[in-house]
Amino acid sequence: MDKNNTLAVFQGKKIRRTWFNDEWWFVAIDIIVALTDSKDPSGYLKDMRRRDEGFSEGWGQIATLLEISTQGGKQKINCLSTKGAFRLIQSIPSKRAEPFKQWLAQVGYDRVQEIENPELAQKRMRELYNAKGYSDDWIEKRVRGIAIRDELTDEWKKRGVLEEREYVILTAEISKATFGMTPSEYKKFKGIKKENLRDHMNDLELIFSMLGERVSTEITRIKDAKGFDANKEAAKEGGEVAGNARKDAEQRIGNPITSKENYLSEPEKTKKITK
Repeated sequence: MDKNNTLAVFQGKKIRRTWFNDEWWFVAIDIIVALTDSKDPSGYLKDMRRRDEGFSEGWGQIATLLEISTQGGKQKINCLSTKGAFRLIQSIPSKRAEPFKQWLAQVGYDRVQEIENPELAQKRMRELYNAKGYSDDWIEKRVRGIAIRDELTDEWKKRGVLEEREYVILTAEISKATFGMTPSEYKKFKGIKKENLRDHMNDLELIFSMLGERVSTEITRIKDAKGFDANKEAAKEGGEVAGNARKDAEQRIGNPITSKENYLSEPEKTKKITK
């Protein structure tokens, strides 16, 4: 897929978007055109920023100039992150934006409920995966894997690992030692791009992912790792335990654990039945 020429469609209006920093970024003026009758979307955006000080002050965090294909060739145009697009839509006093605002309000309400009752979050997660075509057995492993991952990241936070970049490096250490591939390499191996890697893992891949992260958590605690370097070493050791177990399993079953299989075209439940 050519991400630089991909369009989103909202209420019949085309909104240009591009893939940047591992997420979609949307052309700000296209959103304004879709939700208002303004004949000067650039001027409308400037007026909005003047009226809404909070929106204007946070502009640098939610918007950036990115190259977008236009009739006159590629040009740098203000694009908004998904968070920024939501913020823009909330600020537009238009009837066309009302359905979207109502949806945002519902999402916010649901989130408050989930904070008060975490079981609701898990229930919604299971329903979402079920609707996407995943089997109950797979969902059970995926949900358990999320809990194990959360336990590990909580441990990292307590021990001074705070930057997102450091989380990425530590995760890559575990994955490399477990599967012989970093997450980015694994995604290429599976032929996926923006999708969540673990949503395209089969049962065994999920199990070994959990093993690497759960053992990493245990080693981190036992060694009382403090700071990035010590946690990196613990992550590597945890991944090695899972990696050795993977190699042993592969020898005994005669097949590799890692699979190029993904669920882009066919749901997991259907693939499982047809095998």
